[in-house]
Order: sequence, then C-alpha cells, then structure tokens
Amino acid sequence: MAAETAKNPVQPEETTQYTVLKLRLCPSPEQAALIEKTFGCCRYLWNKMLSDVQEFYAATDLQYIPTPARYKKEAPFLKEVDSQALCTVHQNLRRAFLDFFRAPGAFGAPQFKTKKACRDSFTVYCREYRTGPSIYLTADGLQMPKLGFLRAKVHRRPRPCWSLVSVTVRKTRSGKYFAAIAFKYSVRQPEPVVPTADRTLGLNYSLNRFYVDSEGNSPDLPGVARSKEKLSRIQRKLSRMQYGSGNYEKQLQKLRLQHERIANQRRDFIHKESRRIANAWDAVCVRDTDLAELARRLKQPNVLDLGFGMFRECLRYKLERQGKAYIAVDRFAPAAKTCRACGCVNEKLDAHDKVWTCPHCGAEISREVNAARNLRDMGLAQIA
Repeated sequence: MAAETAKNPVQPEETTQYTVLKLRLCPSPEQAALIEKTFGCCRYLWNKMLSDVQEFYAATDLQYIPTPARYKKEAPFLKEVDSQALCTVHQNLRRAFLDFFRAPGAFGAPQFKTKKACRDSFTVYCREYRTGPSIYLTADGLQMPKLGFLRAKVHRRPRPCWSLVSVTVRKTRSGKYFAAIAFKYSVRQPEPVVPTADRTLGLNYSLNRFYVDSEGNSPDLPGVARSKEKLSRIQRKLSRMQYGSGNYEKQLQKLRLQHERIANQRRDFIHKESRRIANAWDAVCVRDTDLAELARRLKQPNVLDLGFGMFRECLRYKLERQGKAYIAVDRFAPAAKTCRACGCVNEKLDAHDKVWTCPHCGAEISREVNAARNLRDMGLAQIA
C-alpha cells in the first residue's frame, strides 16, 4: 500500500479561476452608433421590465419578470441590437430581485436607470456554434455579434487554455470605449504556505503614508498630489465659464480626462504594490478597518482617496492564488495602544500622538510601526 501511494501521489484539486482583460476599443462611426443604440435599448428594456414587475406585483402580490421577446413587437428597434445583450438585462434584473429578497439590508431594491446618471454598459456572453465561437479575440481586435470586427489595443494575449466567457462593453465619461473580456480556466490549487514570524508582514493603515509595515517602511506614493492640483485649476476655470457654451464643454472634457487620469494612477499603484507584497511575503496581516466609518469620524475626504480598501482586496486574492494567507485582524484590537516591549495597554493614548512613551516600562514608541508589528503578532496568534 505504501509503494502504491508513492507511485500515485495525491494530486491537488483543480479549481476554476477567472481573469479579465481590459482593452481600449477603436470603433468606426457606424459601430459607435450601434454601441450607443445598444446602451439605450438595454436601459429601455430594464426600465420597461421593472415597471411591469412592479405593476404585476401590486396587482397580484406575485413576482414575475417577462422575457425580452415580449417587448420586441411594441418596440421593433430592439431587434436591431444583439439579443444576447437584452437577455443579460433580464438575468441582471432577476439577480437583483433575488439579492434584494435574500438580504434587504445589504441590497437595495432595483431602481430605474436614467441616461445621465447610470454608466453605459452591456454584456454579451460567448456561445459555441458549429462554425466556431460567437466572440473571439484576434491579433488586433475583437469579433462580436452585430458589431462585427472591432479594432482594439491588445496589450496582453490570453493563454491557450483560457476560454472566453463574456465581453462587457463600457463607455467612460470622457467618451472612450473599453471591453472587459472575462476568461475562465482550471488551475490546481496551490499548496498552502505555513506562515512564520520572519516571513509575515503587518500593515497598518496610515492617513498620510498609505500604510506603514512592520519593518517600518512605507510605499512611494504616485504623483496624485500634482494631478489633484491640476484638477483644482481646471475646476476653478470651469466655474467661471458660462454653462452650456462651447468653451464650457471643452473645459468639462478636460475635467473628465483629469479625473480619469487620477483614477488610472491610483489603480496602477494599487496593483503594482499588492503584487510586490504578495510575491515577497508568505502572509500579510491587515486590520479590518471600516474606511467609510473612519472617514465620517475623522471628517476628512482624503481617507478614501488612494483606495486602501481596493488595495486590501487585490492583496487578498493575489495571496490566495499563491496559497498564502491573508489575515484580517479585528478592527477593535488595541494594536496602536499596546506597548511592543511590555504588553501594557495605554488607554489614555490620544489619536493625534505619533510618538508616545509607555507608562509602564518607559519605552519610546512610534505609533504606526508599533501598530503594524502588533497586527502581525495578533494575526499569527489567530491562525496558531
């Protein structure tokens, strides 16, 4: 039996993972017009189905969502766009109602969509036919139903084992079109890495330095401050222009592009920094802080500026894909008030004190570095 086990070792289980490639689309004027028409049809169908659901529920006290085919007779323009995009609207509305009835406190009731308030997007799922898949990626573009061949900036190629699942076409406020292509593939689950004290990092959120780790280091923040200064100048110039004029629209476009640039800088920094930490350490301990509540309590808008919540999520999934541990420490744990040297808890510590002296042992303590090291020890104690 031992010899058979040695010859046939237990293979790790396979799991399904998803990866999304985001491409910049360069549609022709005819394709752009069809994309805009698809946005409008999806919005019209959502509002129409939601209105009928509410009327039917008020009359019969039953839940029923009609299919998109029911509306094509009274709205023939729905036949001009891809039917898969309309089917996705039906599925999304059904899922929205299921989430609302399952947890009304966490999910709100489905709302009507307006042309100005919502973000324009539609999703098309890939289907396999005898002639081939309905959607496929080429060397310099994307083939989609109804739209045909869309030129795109393909900066990354999918692996041969990846299978295309869906494509979501979005339009930004600045007028750019992007396609989020979802791929799925099977991978073997990585062997779990046992964290040790010297291979575990503690991260403490810092309002000015983004985070301070247990080694006393902080990241080099992107040049968001300079971009925000430029954003302020654009906003001041826009406020002095006449609403609706040609110069107002040009300045408004500059404002949208600057907002987009800041968001791209933030996203690029988060992905690069989370990847660096996930590759360098076996486990990471982070406090489970409610950033929205922290922003309300401190009354400072820059709490959410650099996206520390998004950073935690990126760090979590990148560690899990390598079999490493992401440890969330209780948000109420006294990591900053506990002395690293003697374990004394200083209940009189003020929130503005960056350096304090332990009343028990007299040690000089840096608040942020001490909190990061205590978070590391608390996280290791949780999984011990």
